Amino acid sequence: MVTFNMMYMYQTLLTEIKDGIQIITINRADKLNALNRLVMDELDQAVGAMIADPGVAGAILTGAGPKAFVAGADIGEFVGLSAEEGRALAIRGQQIFFRIERSSKPIVAAVNGFALGGGCELAMACHFRIASDQAKFGQPEVNLGLIPGYGGTQRLTQLIGKGRAIELLITGGMVDAGKALQYGLVNDVVAPEALLAKAMAILQVVRTRAPLAVAKCIAAANAVFDESIDGFSAEIEGFAACFATQDMKEGTSAFLEKRKAQFSGR
Repeated sequence: MVTFNMMYMYQTLLTEIKDGIQIITINRADKLNALNRLVMDELDQAVGAMIADPGVAGAILTGAGPKAFVAGADIGEFVGLSAEEGRALAIRGQQIFFRIERSSKPIVAAVNGFALGGGCELAMACHFRIASDQAKFGQPEVNLGLIPGYGGTQRLTQLIGKGRAIELLITGGMVDAGKALQYGLVNDVVAPEALLAKAMAILQVVRTRAPLAVAKCIAAANAVFDESIDGFSAEIEGFAACFATQDMKEGTSAFLEKRKAQFSGR
């Protein structure tokens, strides 16, 4: 059964709730789904609505059409910007992508084509990535006299290592889906027609797990890369907090009683 979220009407996004999973599609296929200010603002709103919706367990983020996930930022909006205006643009972009990365519910990027520049940065902000075998990834900002501004230098290095990240960053080159899988940039590669089904299947498994424990796993994994947080301490606190939940009592009881747990998110 497919239901549609009618609470929000977006100009640049399509949103659909299917079996408890929110599908967010950037809908600018004629522009290769390029990120402009409106897309970014609506994406921020859509992610916030998804997190707040108790009936949604996670989200899939993808792009409209067969050619692109997101082929980059809308470069026309960069023309004439001062250094301070560029700074403000990057700060806003990083705020939105941190919201995705820090979501208590998993967000999966279903990369169906080009994921370049801001599109690669957006995919990397998601908790993990499933790619079609037609996908291509890259940070080509040096070709414009720029560097990534939405977290790309940091997340690319975290995901694939310093040497490979710097090579891609300073050459502006692209890697195909197979190379992205080899590098650890994506979790899996499938045929284009299987992309959404693969992402949905993973999230349907997650949907059967304890929501509060899922959120604590995400927070603890993110703490690895946050210098202001001791990750091991974050894990201890998350572990301890789970003992105060109904879900922990249900999960352990179900295990001992050899039955399937019914988690409530409490």
